[in-house]
Amino acid sequence: MISIERPGLHLRHFPAWLQQEQFNTTVLRQSLQAELPWLQPRVTVYGRQHLTPRLTCWVADPGCSYRYSGQVQAITPWSPVLNDLRQHLQQHLGVRFNSLLLNRYRTGADRMGWHADDEPELDNQAPIASLSLGVARDLRFRPRHSGEAPFAISLDDGDLLVMDPPTQQHWQHALPSRARVMTERINLTFRVIRPA
Repeated sequence: MISIERPGLHLRHFPAWLQQEQFNTTVLRQSLQAELPWLQPRVTVYGRQHLTPRLTCWVADPGCSYRYSGQVQAITPWSPVLNDLRQHLQQHLGVRFNSLLLNRYRTGADRMGWHADDEPELDNQAPIASLSLGVARDLRFRPRHSGEAPFAISLDDGDLLVMDPPTQQHWQHALPSRARVMTERINLTFRVIRPA
């Protein structure tokens, strides 16, 4: 485990965590690609609508709705493999996760802009656990207000990154595009929602 700390930021990076938990990352990624109802929603940015530059899927317990970029995400029930992953994470981290946002980056052109996972329905006292499947991509971090320097973490196939509180209140993160990347990455972010 690699611990990364800055003022207002605490990250725990577990390289190849999924392989250590006896998951075949290739089989898992192919299963998620085929079985989930992937969506490419439209979002409004500066008054104009755009297709999200990635595919998404929201998996959650009943009652755990989530609003992102002005849209309420449709709830997909937990599949057996995703529930198994959730159980492993809960045992490892001691946190009861009730929701999961999956982002599918088909090539390096797909990306995620600067943001913090700080929507009101998220429990800001709970960590967010991020699992990476597929090609390595850089996750960048920058402070919201302080003079700390931005930095990046390369997340490879099977890596687990835990973003502990109060990271979301003080830092933003982004996944920039990469022109030379031609293969897929799926990111799974396990969360705790305050049920409605």
